[in-house]
Amino acid sequence: MLPALFLAHGSPMLAIENTEYTRFLERLGRTWKPKAIVIFTAHWESDVLTISSTDEVYETIYDFYGFPDELYAIQYQAKGSTQIADMVAERFERQGIPTRKDRSRGLDHGSWTLLRRMVPDADIPVIQISVNPFLPPQDQFKIGESLRGLGAADILVIGSGGTVHNLRVVKWEQTTPEPWAVQFDDWLVDKIQKRDVDSLFNYMELAPHASLAVPRPEHFVPLFIAMGSGDPQRTARVLYRGYDMGTLSYLCLQF
Repeated sequence: MLPALFLAHGSPMLAIENTEYTRFLERLGRTWKPKAIVIFTAHWESDVLTISSTDEVYETIYDFYGFPDELYAIQYQAKGSTQIADMVAERFERQGIPTRKDRSRGLDHGSWTLLRRMVPDADIPVIQISVNPFLPPQDQFKIGESLRGLGAADILVIGSGGTVHNLRVVKWEQTTPEPWAVQFDDWLVDKIQKRDVDSLFNYMELAPHASLAVPRPEHFVPLFIAMGSGDPQRTARVLYRGYDMGTLSYLCLQF
């Protein structure tokens, strides 16, 4: 059965850079060949959970500026799947979670930069889903729970975001992580592996440096969604851990 994943999408440069992290993503992508990928992206926010629903090739959205021209020339031409989008919507509706469908939005960089490394041939259908960052962690977890078991149907669920994501405090040339960022991730990993969901749901009050690590929750809530959609009998595993620019966390987890 396929696991659920939380993956850090970090800088858009990961789409073209050759780094330890991009090589990890390439290896990870070769681990499985799912029939579809459902990805929650921190770069698509909506009050109502919105599901991409198309059988066509997605537009590639360049929702960033000031990067090399090479990055803007990339077109990640994955297709969607209305059949799987309908199935996902039905699962949410059974749990009383309102949804709507979007038939025109492309893939933003929270999705395509990761998927370009993991699935370079763009030959796996992608269903992109929005996040509402202002729902409490318990509700984010419930969204994930609605999709629990998709791994048995050979569908890979990914939450795309970042645990420490505060662009105001990045150290552009720094190659070693700030201690506070490491301490925040240490706390998270400990609570996740102990499955201490009560502490995790109260991370803003309990985790060290939480307000510094998570000044706004849009990049953090995909973690709760991925955790909720994973197998509760499986011990969570750290797949990768690293930092860029001193504070930008590339912590990746499997549930």
